[in-house]
Amino acid sequence: MILAYCDLERDKHLVPPGHPEDHKRLEALSRALARPEIAECLIDRDTIGDSWRKASLEDLELVHTSSYVTSLSKSSASTLRRLDPDTYISPESFETALYACGAGLSAIDLLESGLGTFGFVGMRPPGHHARPSQAMGFCLINNVAVAARYLAKKRRRVAIVDWDVHHGNGTQEIFWDDPFVLYVSVHQSPLYPFTGLAHETGSGQATGLTVNIPLPAQSTGQRVRQALEEIAQPQIEAFHPDWILVSSGFDAHRSDPLASMCLTSGDYFDMTRWVATLAPQSGRTIFFLEGGYDLHALQQSVEACLSALSEGSLRPEPPSSGGPGLVEITRCKEIWGL
Repeated sequence: MILAYCDLERDKHLVPPGHPEDHKRLEALSRALARPEIAECLIDRDTIGDSWRKASLEDLELVHTSSYVTSLSKSSASTLRRLDPDTYISPESFETALYACGAGLSAIDLLESGLGTFGFVGMRPPGHHARPSQAMGFCLINNVAVAARYLAKKRRRVAIVDWDVHHGNGTQEIFWDDPFVLYVSVHQSPLYPFTGLAHETGSGQATGLTVNIPLPAQSTGQRVRQALEEIAQPQIEAFHPDWILVSSGFDAHRSDPLASMCLTSGDYFDMTRWVATLAPQSGRTIFFLEGGYDLHALQQSVEACLSALSEGSLRPEPPSSGGPGLVEITRCKEIWGL
């Protein structure tokens, strides 16, 4: 059974009209969760009760500076305003972000208690661009990073698999020299935020624990799966993680307006099936919603992901194949001696 979080009522994070990262994304996610063959595989909300908690300021400071957290909380006291060219904050954004981040921490606690086989945290705003002291790319708090550091403090080894179409620069920066966290990203390049080159591999005791696989525009799901299986999987297996956290952006879909990859919902089904095998035991894998800005594609891709987790067969679209990317994959394999 899947432990899923999506709370429309708690989402009070406002953005200007026409902004791609708005409340309608959670409405699309909610429709995916309500699909009968998906809903029957979800743990009933009454069973979970009041277990979903807000993150504390101390939780946020696991990865963010205290001055940034303070400034973010104070910024929410004002009217809707811009923090960077793409990122906005409104009077209730900070409260929303606390619930979004806390959902990931709650999912960890619930899964460790034996409730559920997988977690899926559908929240906004997303997080993987948020740096230690800077909001960026629609992101205020780095949700997946807080969850990973929460586990690392308990001496758990964590592998983060980031398949959002944009490189998770914030997550990479946070764990650049952390030996308890392996960060893997497959992403379109060049593309915002213009980081995540293949030779960026970490430093100090964490040298080799950052694995970037940049792929060109028009790459298909076949190339992404090949990159994950032939480059990421050997590194993950050698790391021996206790937990797998997935920065699950769905914006590499061919219909997404903010990128130029060619994946389908069928590819997300296959990628989910792949990543679901990596954790050492059941109940140690959580998906965190990141990007995905075409609402129909987002809904279908989430449906495919959750179907794969529940041993279903829902593939709204066939997987994609062919296209560019072989040269880039070969170069990455050379870097890693594969």
